[in-house]
Amino acid sequence: MKNILTLLLFFSSITGFAQQLYHTEKDIYYYPDSLTKKDPYQASQCKLDIYYPKNVRNFKTVVWFHGGGLTGGAKEIPQALKDKGFAVIGVGYRLSPNVKCPVYIEDAAAAVAWVFKNIERFGGDKKQIYLSGHSAGGYLAMMVTLNKMYLQKYGIDADQIAELIPFSGQCITHFTVRSERKIKETQAVIDEYAPLYWVRKDAPPMLLITGDADQELLGRYEENAYMLRMMKLAGHKHSRLYQLQGFDHGNMPEPAFPLLIKEIVSRK
Repeated sequence: MKNILTLLLFFSSITGFAQQLYHTEKDIYYYPDSLTKKDPYQASQCKLDIYYPKNVRNFKTVVWFHGGGLTGGAKEIPQALKDKGFAVIGVGYRLSPNVKCPVYIEDAAAAVAWVFKNIERFGGDKKQIYLSGHSAGGYLAMMVTLNKMYLQKYGIDADQIAELIPFSGQCITHFTVRSERKIKETQAVIDEYAPLYWVRKDAPPMLLITGDADQELLGRYEENAYMLRMMKLAGHKHSRLYQLQGFDHGNMPEPAFPLLIKEIVSRK
């Protein structure tokens, strides 16, 4: 009975959030104009959209990086994350082969830095910024969180991120990064462009979510399981992993979104 009441209260709170008014601002540049004016491709890609509750103070924010293997896709505000009481920021970034590693990681960091420096003027709380994304997006979220160098460039400590919640993110060096070096997909590499390379005990809380181990891409579940194990061995106290059985790489976001929402709404 206690569990049923808890679920009823949770979904009741979500219904209340849906009654709030939300506003969307699109195509905001997260790099200075002095840079985007020099590079038409950067200008076309390095923009974000922000969807946020109006007349609300200190709301939480999810920074969402789209998937697409670092070679495709576009910024998005997932429908499943709308009307939930928090802001959602969809980030665009430059793609291979137009650019090479680490440009897309640097773009992700620049976008996160923009959020930290600007979310308060929309009403948000910069202490409640969550990073998430599917597949390549999850990889980018992990890289800018675990390798503190990327955000240090902007005077931001990556440990200020409230939580990292990647969906089926690549934990070894991304296959597109390897492809740029003529390394085949089945050749595993763990170097400075692998989230696993940056395992550390003092990282923000991390909730890893993948599809079914037997239906995921090229051992993606096992990569995340290894990440979990290494984080725990490093002394990290707040790492968890959910395997969504029966769901493959492409459709695992559907059951993952409610886990993300519950995680954010329940955080104080």
